[in-house]
Amino acid sequence: MYLWLKALHLFFLVSWFAGLFYLPRIFVNLAMAAQPDERARLLLMAQKLFKFMTPWGVGALLCGLAMPLVSGAWAGWLHGKITLGVLLAGYHIWCGRLLRGFAAGTNRRSHRWFRIFNELPVFILMAAVYLAVFKPF
Repeated sequence: MYLWLKALHLFFLVSWFAGLFYLPRIFVNLAMAAQPDERARLLLMAQKLFKFMTPWGVGALLCGLAMPLVSGAWAGWLHGKITLGVLLAGYHIWCGRLLRGFAAGTNRRSHRWFRIFNELPVFILMAAVYLAVFKPF
């Protein structure tokens, strides 16, 4: 059972991260969009992507939490990974709020801000991989 959860966790993570990497990139383009038709197309893409990636995030979090429950192993590094998962869930929710701002026409952030925002999940992923591979504590 544990290996099935691990395989599903990895599958969901890869799928979720594809969305977490691409959605903020769409936000960069939305912040720069000058034409109404371009903005409408990008907004539709972003909305569809957010709806598509949300179940993958839920699956990643559920399988990630189920693995230590099944195995009974609660090492210190695992607490760090769970914390990173919570941060990613928060980032995902933040993306949803930003998306609603674009839909309402209330975004005030620049494309430069979104370029920096786009990099945040990269650092969380690096930290999670480090914890999972090296199990430092």
